[in-house]
Amino acid sequence: MNIGLSGVILLTALAPMIWGSTYIVTTELLPADMPFTAACIRVLPAGLLLVLYSRNLPKANELGKLLVLAGLNIGFFQALLFVAAYRLPGGIAAVLGALQPIMVMGFIWLCDQKRPAVVSLIAAIFGVLGMAVMLISPNGHWDLIGILAAFFGAMFMALGTFLSQRWQNSMPLLGFTGWQLLLGGLMLLPISLLLDPPMPELGISELLSFSYLSLFGALLAYVIWFRGLSKLPSVAVSSLGLLSPISAVILGWVFLDQALSGGTLFGMIVVLLSVLIVQLATVSIPKISIRKFVLLLKN
Repeated sequence: MNIGLSGVILLTALAPMIWGSTYIVTTELLPADMPFTAACIRVLPAGLLLVLYSRNLPKANELGKLLVLAGLNIGFFQALLFVAAYRLPGGIAAVLGALQPIMVMGFIWLCDQKRPAVVSLIAAIFGVLGMAVMLISPNGHWDLIGILAAFFGAMFMALGTFLSQRWQNSMPLLGFTGWQLLLGGLMLLPISLLLDPPMPELGISELLSFSYLSLFGALLAYVIWFRGLSKLPSVAVSSLGLLSPISAVILGWVFLDQALSGGTLFGMIVVLLSVLIVQLATVSIPKISIRKFVLLLKN
C-alpha cells in the first residue's frame, strides 16, 4: 500500500466520518419528525450545485444506469435509512448497516464469480460483531418494519457501491456525483411532500444545520466517496462505512456527554481492526523485505 493509496484510503474514510455527524445534527438541531424532508434537503441542493458547476449532461445510453445508481445510493437508501432511524435504536440499525461489506462480497461473487478472500470475509463478520458489542443495548426494541428498512437500505447501498464501480461512466467525478444526488433528491421530493408535515419556520441554527448536512454531509462526502470507489476495491470502500457509527459515538461523547463503557470501547477496537484488515486484504500492498523495512526506519 504505497503513499498514494494510503492517502486515498484516508481521504475516503473522511466521508463516513462526516456521515457520522448526521445523527447529532438531526436530533439536536433540526425540526423533529421530518425524516424525508431532511433527506431531500440534504441531497437535492447539493446535487443541483454540482450539476450546475460541472456542466455535464449524461449520455442517453448512460441515463438508465445513472437513474438506477441514484435510486440505490441516494433515493431508496436515504428513505429507508430514516425509516430505520425513527423505528429502531441506532445500535440495531448500525449493526444491520455493517452488513454492507459482506453484501458487496456477495454481489461480487454472484455477478463476477469471484469468491471473497477468507481473511476479508472473516474480518467483515467480526466488524458486524464488534458493532453489536459497541452499540446494541439488551433493552433495544426490535421493530420488524425498522429491521426490514435497515436491512434493505444496507442492501441497496451495497448494490449501489458495487454497481458504481462495475458500470463504467464517461462523466467526470463531480458530474457523476451531482446527477446522482440531484436525481435521488427528486425521488425523495414527492415522498417528503406526501408523508412529512409542512416545514416550520426555520431559525439560524436550523438553516446552518441544513447547510452543513447538504454541503458537507452530501456534496463533499459523496464526492469523496465516489472518488474512493474509482480508485479502490468496492469491498475496501464499503468497509470504511463502518467508521460512521464510530464517529457518531465519539461525537456523542464529546458534545452530549454520553458515557463510553468498556464494552463500547472494546467493540470500537474490534470494528477498527476489522476495517484495517479488510483494507490490507483487498488493496494491493507491495512486498517489502525485513531488511528494506529496517533500512527505511533508519532513514
